[in-house]
Amino acid sequence: MPRRLRASAALLSPIVAALLLAPGASATDTPRVPSPAAAKSGPSSQDGCGRPPALRPHTFPARPRVNNTFLPLKPGTRLVLTGDVAGEDHRVVTTVTDLTKVIDGVRTVVVFDQDFNGDEIQESELAFFAQDRRGTVWRLGEYPEIYENGRLVGAPDTWISGVEGAKAGIAMLARPRVGTPTYTEGLAPEIDFLDCATVFRTHQNVCVPVGCFRHVLVTDEFAPLDPEGGHQRKSYAPHVGNIKVEPVGEANPETLSLTEFTRLGREELAAVREEVLEQDARGYQISPDVYGTTPPARPARPKGLPGLP
Repeated sequence: MPRRLRASAALLSPIVAALLLAPGASATDTPRVPSPAAAKSGPSSQDGCGRPPALRPHTFPARPRVNNTFLPLKPGTRLVLTGDVAGEDHRVVTTVTDLTKVIDGVRTVVVFDQDFNGDEIQESELAFFAQDRRGTVWRLGEYPEIYENGRLVGAPDTWISGVEGAKAGIAMLARPRVGTPTYTEGLAPEIDFLDCATVFRTHQNVCVPVGCFRHVLVTDEFAPLDPEGGHQRKSYAPHVGNIKVEPVGEANPETLSLTEFTRLGREELAAVREEVLEQDARGYQISPDVYGTTPPARPARPKGLPGLP
């Protein structure tokens, strides 16, 4: 799903992160150089989000299921958001896979995000989510591969909860209400990544190309380590998920709206599964010190799930 352009190289665009690689650098020698401040202590609770929430693996079910009203992640669901980023046509294709992966002691759902500028892929990301028994959805890591002119150049913004000081964050509150404290969406000191969110509005009416929705939740997201990066407002429709992304001001000119919402068939889901497993395996060579610490992704087998043998 569309992520805030974080306070590392990706704040400008995925292609900028690729350009920051040394000339001739390969996918296996991607640098991850923290700022001097981050090297000493990393982002802290003074950076604007409050203290990162404590991840307690025993509060999660053994078989992951994400059915939060505003962020449901049912395997086989695909959302396509299209729009404009800095004057260029942009498309984000998000597919909830039927794969799981254990991150920091929690079995997560693997979500596959692909970012395109025009027809050219810019970023291919595996993101990991889990819902605790109270209904809060957590983000436990991201493995975003960066592409330049169709060529994979590295994954410098990879972060995994529990590795190199990174901590899981909250992707969606169980009961979002205006006035609840600002929360951390993810923290990774080694790549200067800290995203925050707060509930901005509830019960909104929002129209996008696929239709109009009631009782929409709007969150305000920002990166405290990049105060000039501005804020994003994200709209979440009940039982659908993220339907709109809008900038606040001109610092982060990303505008996206939901143009497709579909359920994949058996063959389509199997094709996605194969592609994601290939990227998962590739991550052990590209990011051995971070992604390489995780066990391989594997298929989940809940009842009635299409696409599994």
